[in-house]
Amino acid sequence: MEHEAVKGATGRAARRGGTRTLWRRIREPLAQSRFVKSFIASLFAWFVRLIRITSPLVKGSTQVAGGAYAHLEPGIIALWHGQHLLTPAYYPKGRPLVAMVSRSADAELNALMIEKFGIEAVRGSGGRDSSRHLDKGGAKALIALKKSLVAGKNVAMIADIPHGTPRDAGLGIVLLARLSGRPILPSAIATSRRKVLEKSWDKTTINLPFGRSAVIVGTPVFVPADADDAEMERKRQELTASLNAATAEAYRLVDGDK
Repeated sequence: MEHEAVKGATGRAARRGGTRTLWRRIREPLAQSRFVKSFIASLFAWFVRLIRITSPLVKGSTQVAGGAYAHLEPGIIALWHGQHLLTPAYYPKGRPLVAMVSRSADAELNALMIEKFGIEAVRGSGGRDSSRHLDKGGAKALIALKKSLVAGKNVAMIADIPHGTPRDAGLGIVLLARLSGRPILPSAIATSRRKVLEKSWDKTTINLPFGRSAVIVGTPVFVPADADDAEMERKRQELTASLNAATAEAYRLVDGDK
């Protein structure tokens, strides 16, 4: 009897080991499959659309583009890491938008997802703490975004630096504003139903359907073409303050008197 039990346990362990080995063999090809990535991106797109449909905007909300800020377009829409995931669903249809998306493998799904909404993706990282230290990819991305602005398209950038200080703007987006002459529009989207990943560096917010939502565009930031280092730093701080204020107002609107 004891022998049979040991034999059974050994068999189960072998099957589990075989299953893990099989998963390891197929996991990497799946991760590299364009079809699988596109399918997952479609699921993400469906989910954010569901949130938009089931989460009506509260009174006091503005628009990510158009409306009261239409005269400032084309503009640079600034967003915080971890707070930007709903932007494609709340961006007005028919208005061209080009978004900078990180070149990391993790961000590839995000790039595929926004393309489901007709938004162009430019891969790069423009949030460096010094405009003199943009890498080649980041510089190319900023050039591409500048060309998009010249062509009359709005662009979107994450303002804070990946794995840096969350909700503290980098200089990359300020540099784009100086080079293009276009204003920065600090934007925030919040929902009343949400899950905050407290252990993530940026406290990523997973928005959930069947609640309320709010969109706030904060005080625009204008960067003069002749801004020196000191002025660039002042504008960086101004953007940080404006975007944080917009974020706080969006959450205040959806949370009511909580």
